[in-house]
Amino acid sequence: MCGRTACSLGADNLRRACGYRDRRGRHRQPEWVRGERYQPSYNKGPQSSGPVLLSRRHLHQDADSSERVLMDMRWGLVPSWFKKGDPSKLQYNTSNCRSDTMLKKSSYKGALLKGKRCVVLADGFYEWQQQQSGGKQPYFIYFPQTQDAMDEGKKGDEEWKGWRLLTMAGIFDCWEPPAGGEMLYTYTIITVDASKDVSFIHHRQRKTLQCYWLVSGHHLMPFPMPAILDGDEAIRKWLDFAEVPTQEAIKLIQPTENIVFHPVSTFVNSIRNNTPECVAPIELGAKKEVKATPDNKVMLGWLKNSQEGSPQKKENALPKWTSQFIHSPSPKKTSADILQQWLGKQGEPAAKKHKA
Repeated sequence: MCGRTACSLGADNLRRACGYRDRRGRHRQPEWVRGERYQPSYNKGPQSSGPVLLSRRHLHQDADSSERVLMDMRWGLVPSWFKKGDPSKLQYNTSNCRSDTMLKKSSYKGALLKGKRCVVLADGFYEWQQQQSGGKQPYFIYFPQTQDAMDEGKKGDEEWKGWRLLTMAGIFDCWEPPAGGEMLYTYTIITVDASKDVSFIHHRQRKTLQCYWLVSGHHLMPFPMPAILDGDEAIRKWLDFAEVPTQEAIKLIQPTENIVFHPVSTFVNSIRNNTPECVAPIELGAKKEVKATPDNKVMLGWLKNSQEGSPQKKENALPKWTSQFIHSPSPKKTSADILQQWLGKQGEPAAKKHKA
């Protein structure tokens, strides 16, 4: 499942990162709808709000269905037919929706058949691996990045050169309070069986990384991960509900192996922690600093350059867990400075792509 994400870009940079080509080949940036509500975060969980892409026609019936808008929606779908006056009274979890049952369950079927498809945006998402010791090790999972991700470019640049956002297929709905009031837009993230690249995070037997199945009671069940839309053509087809019917669009919902990941600190375990330390790579089972690899350099550059609109522009104190990496802690050091210090010495690479 997908239970925690990060989306740290500010509102303006998020628009730039979502640039696309319209039907005439012109470069466009989606406009914000209620953009003032968007709050960047390194640690988003269900019931918080997050940015999604959707077709403009959902909001304006005469709009071109290929045009896109950005909207801040609450994570955890509330069906439009829900009758109670308090959406928190919904008695089941709708933060994720399994692809094999989304056309069977009433919570999702109606919205999906009406074309209410969206793309959930994130820097990446977190997953936890069960350890033999009984604890859980978190990992950050994201699209492979190029060196360009270290350079966001200038606002006037046509093409975005910064971090490539993870684009996850979602379903949204709009709920109106029975007593009247503001419409509530909510979404769910569609999940598929985990690809081989990340299945080991959940299914590890002793020292091997080849166990793909999770034992649940007396049944064997594949572990789900977000349905990732890889490339603008897949995004276009998923969003353009007027041109691409439901049965055609759901063919896009497939596992992907075009992802990389690295272990992160258990600092991210608490939803209250919302700083760059949540996504910073660590080296498992060692006290020495992480080796400077291309993946880590990209992560460092991203952390340094994503401060525009970041959740916390200033940090008055360092989290306690950083003390094992820092010889002379200073309250003036930024998160990027801390990561730079980690990368300053030799060690084993933290970011990796698992090969089956």
